[in-house]
Amino acid sequence: MLVQILKSKILRAETTDAIKDYEGSLAIDELLMKKVGLMYGEKILVGNITNGKRFETYAIPAPAGSKTISLRGAAAHMGQKGDLLVLMSFAMMTPEEAKAWVPSTITLAEHNSKIIKSQNALQ
Repeated sequence: MLVQILKSKILRAETTDAIKDYEGSLAIDELLMKKVGLMYGEKILVGNITNGKRFETYAIPAPAGSKTISLRGAAAHMGQKGDLLVLMSFAMMTPEEAKAWVPSTITLAEHNSKIIKSQNALQ
């Protein structure tokens, strides 16, 4: 048996823009993706703290250091600039693996200006 466990989380990511004329996805500052181990094209669950909507999409890297969190395509209908998001990815593990697992998480300050809290984040 396998269970689905939280792998990566970026908390309080502030949406920098919403571009509807795009194929779809969520662009995330590449440095933030690396910190929590998110991969290009990885499926993510997005919770919009501001409006309560939840949706799935995939992660694509935005330029490193840009502080970008950009809703694109259909995802752009789920929020707007300034909304706060929770970005989550999950992994399948055996219950034994899950007992020892610690997810990589970061919490961002206003305007994605810096990481104010991290757990098991990569350097």
